Amino acid sequence: MHDSWNSPDKFNREALQWDENPRRSALALAVSKAIIASASPNKTMRALEFGCGTGLVTMEIASLAGSIVAIDTSREMLAVFYEKIRTSGITNIETREIDLLSPLQNGLQQESFDLIYSSMTLHHISDTAGFLNRISNILAPGGMIAIADLDKEDGLFHDDPLEKVHHGFEREELAAMLEAAGLQKTMFQTAYQFEKENREGKRVVYPVFLVTAIKEKS
Repeated sequence: MHDSWNSPDKFNREALQWDENPRRSALALAVSKAIIASASPNKTMRALEFGCGTGLVTMEIASLAGSIVAIDTSREMLAVFYEKIRTSGITNIETREIDLLSPLQNGLQQESFDLIYSSMTLHHISDTAGFLNRISNILAPGGMIAIADLDKEDGLFHDDPLEKVHHGFEREELAAMLEAAGLQKTMFQTAYQFEKENREGKRVVYPVFLVTAIKEKS
């Protein structure tokens, strides 16, 4: 079963202009700083970003981590990211075009990560609880997840009314899902306030949280 609502087509079309949105870059910088402050990435850590896009978050974290696997379903987003990696001389990022929701194809089920993070990806995944279970399985004991996404919103954040997404998350409900996935010490913080004109023409502030949780050591 394929649990992702989004085909990569939309993101493939938008890849070349993705970084031109200043709010998007500001969001990524704020999320990166919150992840770094919470997870304290270091050279012993193997990290994974799911939904890496053009690498706005991972480029901020790369110099601190040991190695990072950055995955996305959009080939064009990854092409933009790969060019950044090539021109910057960074050597500890590996990009992969895979769908984390297809465990038989993604090649990750035998791997283990000390830190798994993402920004604004979870709301694109239909089965939130099942997905959190899946990433918990590839998190090393004592490892941390750090996920940034929208607080529950008015349903107008996305410009396309037909785009299938969660309209943000209630923090308590997401915390319960994380605990059910075997993750402990859940902590939320507001990482960014995303101000935009929604599709009804109103200026609205959409808070973005960062939630962190730890996998218990057995």
